[in-house]
Amino acid sequence: MNPTELATQAQSMAQRALELAEQARRAAEVAAPVAAAAEPFLYLLTIFLLACFVGYHVVWNVTPALHSPLMGVTNAISSVIVVGAILAAGTAEGTVARIFGFLGVTLAAVNIFGGFMVTRRMLAMFKKKGG
Repeated sequence: MNPTELATQAQSMAQRALELAEQARRAAEVAAPVAAAAEPFLYLLTIFLLACFVGYHVVWNVTPALHSPLMGVTNAISSVIVVGAILAAGTAEGTVARIFGFLGVTLAAVNIFGGFMVTRRMLAMFKKKGG
């Protein structure tokens, strides 16, 4: 695949991601009054499930050529999650919140490490052998 074809595929995938995000936004607008009337837990659960749905469709529609850049972005997002989890663990007043904060730091750190290992291995495939 040449760079122009990759750029075209990336652009079409970005457009698809925007369409999915717009569908999720519309679904959230429909679900917001119902969730707002319910407990905050249900509202947050709705947002989480919509994010999982959009994330699933975006990630599984990625072509192999765009996998490494996606891994790099995922590592960047995980680093932001680590910062939030450190804040949650450090500023929480309850024991349960501190445990979940620590668990968030641990899982995001494992995710970052694994992402870098996969990216490193994929980039090694492009190196010339014996040269």
